[in-house]
Amino acid sequence: MKDKEQVLEFVEKKNVKFIKLWFSDILGRLKSFSITPRELGSALDEGKGFDGSSIKGFARIDESDMLAKPDPDTFRLLPWEPKDKSVGLMFCDILNPDGRPYEGDPRWVLKRNLERLKAEGYKFNVGPELEYFYFKGNKHPEILDEGGYFDLPSPDVASVLRNDTILALESMGIPVEYSHHEVSPSQQEIDLKYADALTMADRVMIYRMTVKEIAYQHGYYATFMPKPIYGINGSGMHTHQSLFKGKKNVFYDPSDKCYLSDTAKRYLAGLLKHAPEITLVTNQWINSYKRLVPGFEAPVYISWARRNRSTMIRVPMYQPGKEEATRIEFRSPDPACNPYLAFSVMLAAGLAGIENKYELPKSVEKDVYQLSGEERAKDGIKSLPGSLIEAIDATEKSELVRKTLGDRIFGHLITSKKVEWDSYRVQISEWEINEYLRVL
Repeated sequence: MKDKEQVLEFVEKKNVKFIKLWFSDILGRLKSFSITPRELGSALDEGKGFDGSSIKGFARIDESDMLAKPDPDTFRLLPWEPKDKSVGLMFCDILNPDGRPYEGDPRWVLKRNLERLKAEGYKFNVGPELEYFYFKGNKHPEILDEGGYFDLPSPDVASVLRNDTILALESMGIPVEYSHHEVSPSQQEIDLKYADALTMADRVMIYRMTVKEIAYQHGYYATFMPKPIYGINGSGMHTHQSLFKGKKNVFYDPSDKCYLSDTAKRYLAGLLKHAPEITLVTNQWINSYKRLVPGFEAPVYISWARRNRSTMIRVPMYQPGKEEATRIEFRSPDPACNPYLAFSVMLAAGLAGIENKYELPKSVEKDVYQLSGEERAKDGIKSLPGSLIEAIDATEKSELVRKTLGDRIFGHLITSKKVEWDSYRVQISEWEINEYLRVL
């Protein structure tokens, strides 16, 4: 925990030259401007003004004056900057000119939703597994290796990049559990140790920037695009989650065969029930739905199981019976989402299950991909939206998502995604030219 005086003292002691103030737009893209140490005290007290109308989904041009107020607890040094020109960073809360929280700030949306838990002494812990690809450049998806799951390809360029990334993350106080080569060529995964949702959302933003920055320093390019290469697995952000009260994991019940409490089962049932309507937030791009197709390990079917990785939700069994390790794994989100909004809607869906006492359907302990349509229908297994427009339609009708995000972000998100869909659907793809031009 850092406060204003500790940050000011550290900046002076380490001779920090600049401080970057970071915040997110509604799509989860990092925004930033820099200040000098001379301005830091007033920024911590009052915030720094900026033009919010220049940020997608923020203020209209007639209400453009906004304040970015840095959170001193998020201060850290950027390890890739020169040591003699140290640069710090802090995440900011966005405020209206009168000091009230700005309802279009995704970080505030998550803080507001977490208040529901905090008042009763609960904490929402999450542990996301972000997958990504290394390529030789950003123009074409040219891979670095032919490796697969847990492979040590030769030459093992990626492990050097991953190791440097982990060292950079650890230097910023972000603990890493492990890393490895993923199933597709040039695909990687670095898993962060679980933390409370707000801390983790900030860490996801830093993680994505760090992965890209280290790759750039080595002359390569890293991308969190969900499906950059046709015919192979895309990248997910499997999100492990649990609720704690003090040191007690309220998802844990030692007498249950899955070690899940009634609270956990209802939370899980909430995620299952509301999955279609929150998918626009957890999988927000056109390209997200190129990943969510059967046959590539992406969870398409709304179902749950213990060890079965073909289901949308899994109850990991690595350490069965261990209270701290008991959690559920939501497998459909991808790493290009806005983590503040994604964690918010996951929590809202789970809490709806708890509050309304949803019944958990039976688990599916067989490969869902191998079931016929009739078999899935018989078992009541439905599918996630198959395209961005299907996801938009489901979310636009959702009172849960509207309430969770607030009217401003909800409206901007729907509008932005409709514009994206309209832009995409009028494009003529290379596939269409190859398929139709010579025969029609």
